[in-house]
Amino acid sequence: MPPSPTPNKDSPVLKFIFWSLLAVNAALFAYGRGYLGHFSGNEHEPQRLLNQLNADKLAIVPADKANAAAVVTPAAAPEAEAKAAPLACVEITSFVLADARRFEHQLEALNLGDRQSRHNLPGSEVSSYIVYIPPQGSKEGADKKAGELRALGVTNYFIMSDASPLRWGISLGVFKTEGAAQNQLAALMKQGVRTARVAPRYSGSKLLAFQFREVDPELKAKLEKIRAGFPNTETRSCK
Repeated sequence: MPPSPTPNKDSPVLKFIFWSLLAVNAALFAYGRGYLGHFSGNEHEPQRLLNQLNADKLAIVPADKANAAAVVTPAAAPEAEAKAAPLACVEITSFVLADARRFEHQLEALNLGDRQSRHNLPGSEVSSYIVYIPPQGSKEGADKKAGELRALGVTNYFIMSDASPLRWGISLGVFKTEGAAQNQLAALMKQGVRTARVAPRYSGSKLLAFQFREVDPELKAKLEKIRAGFPNTETRSCK
């Protein structure tokens, strides 16, 4: 039997196998070095950083700072809401005349002007009866109601602007007896006045009260500090 022929080193088949193996080894080497990007997301970390945009600007942040940055700071409340709304009115009551004068003298340092007023507390005896329209809340409201009265032909009225509980109400007459006051009310109702009413008026007592308007917490604290020197008095809200 004749011997098998020895393969020729210059055979095209051998050359193909050689270059194919060389190419595969080169590809594996490049992949292992990260030169070919990534196929499954498992590329080397240094190469991933190089492939990121602006990689030179990245910085490592400590964990404590990262946690602090993640905390959302609540928005500051608007200044208008932070400030407490002024109280409509504060009244300090039950001063005898001598104490009222001392209290008034101590109030001078607060320089309250027309935000402060003084009046007699009502007594227990009825002195007269008033026909009136209840308080309208402000001078503007009282003026508007007075205009409505004029349109109905009512001209005998008086806007009460003192610091009494009927402030910005409208007086339609004061009478010695309740019967006379009720007769006036009936006549006004015939003219179309629907909101008038009758109430007794009491003689003034010997006690006095002070009213303060537009009182904020700071002013209220100052008033309470002064009032503490007058143990028989009390503080209450008013309109």
